[in-house]
Amino acid sequence: MAKITASVYTSHVPAIGAAIDLKKTGEAYWQPLFAGYEPSKKWMAENTPDVIFLVYNDHATAFSLDIIPTFAIGCAAEFAPADEGWGPRPVPKVIGHPELAAHIAQSVIQDDFDLTIVNRMDVDHGLTVPLSLMCGEPQAWPCPVIPFAVNVVQYPVPSGRRCFMLGQAIRKAVESFDRDLEVQIWGTGGMSHQLQGPRAGLINREWDKAFLDRLIADPAGLAQVPHIEYVREAGSEGIELVMWLIARGAMSDVAGGPAPTVRHRFYHVPASNTAVGHLILENNQ
Repeated sequence: MAKITASVYTSHVPAIGAAIDLKKTGEAYWQPLFAGYEPSKKWMAENTPDVIFLVYNDHATAFSLDIIPTFAIGCAAEFAPADEGWGPRPVPKVIGHPELAAHIAQSVIQDDFDLTIVNRMDVDHGLTVPLSLMCGEPQAWPCPVIPFAVNVVQYPVPSGRRCFMLGQAIRKAVESFDRDLEVQIWGTGGMSHQLQGPRAGLINREWDKAFLDRLIADPAGLAQVPHIEYVREAGSEGIELVMWLIARGAMSDVAGGPAPTVRHRFYHVPASNTAVGHLILENNQ
């Protein structure tokens, strides 16, 4: 039986990827941020899973405003880094896990969640920046990755409650897979930020830190937070945080198991015009 061993949560700021690619991680502006991920890279090297199920949002690369799936699962054998207007990031291609992805799609759809099955797509910074932060700059990513894209760009977007329930369905799907795999589920995006309008540059440290507290201790309550609170308190792009609830919903304690262990927690401002949040939770089997 496959099992989810841990969940990872991190912002996926595109400027972080540029800083890595342009060798600026040691500069005074960036060094404190990357120092915060050093424990995570060590943890990842010591706890490399067989598969990562990575929840992110596409930024108009694989999908345009012509077609906007609410939830899309990548079932291909591999995924190329996307060209987001300045060329693809110089990172390895992402190797998929078609068998597990197809199984999750089958199980989750039969559990009454509508997924879009994608057999060909490029993956943008929403997926590759988290991999870079956790894995460094390898010649190949350390394990297969299943991309799971969520629409948090064009309204209507899924509710936190829906995302939390979807995470529970994903855990059930993983645990019904008939191979002995260790799976990590990652939730990415956020934290507070707004990229346009009179509130551009908004950062709400207090709200962000309270979100991290509740994500650890009260995920079911956090899942009830309405969209308008995300937008009001965390900025228009703060809505990306609902994707963290998918990963949190897949953890064992939500299904009646013991509380997870917090392996690392980090928060930093600024990174471009965005707050960066990061958390690693391990399941206690």
